[in-house]
Amino acid sequence: MKLTARTFTMLLGTTLLAELAHAADVRVEPGPDALVRAVELAGPGDRLILADGSYRGGFVLTRPIAIVGTGNTEVTGTGTGSVITIDAADVTIEGLKLTGSGSKHETIDSGVQMTRNATRAIVRDNHIEGNLYGVDIHGARDALVDNNTIIGRNDRLMNRRGNGVYVWNAPGARVSGNTVRLGRDGIFVNTSQKNIFTDNRFEGLRFAIHYMNADDGEVSGNISIGNHLGYAIMFSKRVTMRDNISLDDRDHGIMLNYANDAVIEGNAVVGGGEKCLFVYNANKNLIRGNRIEGCEIGIHFTGGSAKNEITGNAFVGNRTQIKFVSTRDHVWSGNYWSDHAAYDVNGDGIADQAFRPNDAMDQVLWTQPSAKLLLGSPAIQLVRWAQSEFPALLPGGIVDDRPLMKPHELPETARNWKASLQ
Repeated sequence: MKLTARTFTMLLGTTLLAELAHAADVRVEPGPDALVRAVELAGPGDRLILADGSYRGGFVLTRPIAIVGTGNTEVTGTGTGSVITIDAADVTIEGLKLTGSGSKHETIDSGVQMTRNATRAIVRDNHIEGNLYGVDIHGARDALVDNNTIIGRNDRLMNRRGNGVYVWNAPGARVSGNTVRLGRDGIFVNTSQKNIFTDNRFEGLRFAIHYMNADDGEVSGNISIGNHLGYAIMFSKRVTMRDNISLDDRDHGIMLNYANDAVIEGNAVVGGGEKCLFVYNANKNLIRGNRIEGCEIGIHFTGGSAKNEITGNAFVGNRTQIKFVSTRDHVWSGNYWSDHAAYDVNGDGIADQAFRPNDAMDQVLWTQPSAKLLLGSPAIQLVRWAQSEFPALLPGGIVDDRPLMKPHELPETARNWKASLQ
């Protein structure tokens, strides 16, 4: 019989089905080499069910099997390489405590490392602590990292640590429901597409979520607390960021840097330090329905950003609502500004007077910080009075032609988190 490609595929599929039909649940008791031996003997589709206790890691999975622990099952690496490496499709790692990876960035030493062969791998309900990287999704398609606790290392400078979850060239990867602390970035995605990051919590990190050259992604329902920066979308297109929370992030809540055609909607950035929202050379983005509250600068808009639609946002209690230096007008329509003293005679919810948040003196102070010494001088007060009486004297900048009289409320989830941190 002539063996065609189709015949070969059918035979291979039949063989795999036959193997999976003989798959078994294999009980494994603790011991230094017990898990390594069980992995070597396991057939495709087998589930290795580990009892409580300690097991040695440092092995590579080359067949579609599942390793399932109780939550009190410890797998410790050798201090070199990754604790578990997945090099086959349809592998599941569940209910384990994973520690003891190596310390090399060159090999991305991780609690769990997925190669390009790890299609549809699942890493779920694990406690992954003290490894250089938590989970490395390195080229694996349609992987799932779900409901894990990932605690990184704290024994080196932050920029020299590894990421909680590293996603590289892994289309369709999903990271959901995880708690990530310490380490460098919570999730770092690079050169990938169509990734989904939802309902994760991040603390004590450089960036909560960090995009680089990754298009068509979704970031939704995540919480960033006390990190240097919450959500950074850089050199990426068509990312949707919706219903996320940034609380007390030190530098920026959300940063768009060379990010284009993104949708930034329904997010809450509360407190923190320098800037709630930083938009740098980002174009054709929709920024809508966000709550920007309690920062030194509500939004810093700069670097040639253009053709952005910024509407329906609430800028509440920021020391400076907008920092923007330009001679060109940008019209943002339908936002709320807590420092806009205006009237609404016809009661339609829209202020009767346009809002210009910045004047010529603001621009002088941004470019010449030493001029702050003159803030209380009669000359500066006279300039500001003249601009208020004669709007034609105002420089170019941001104009809201239909400012709202009332803000939308802080989302309940953000209110609850804010209250719990006070």
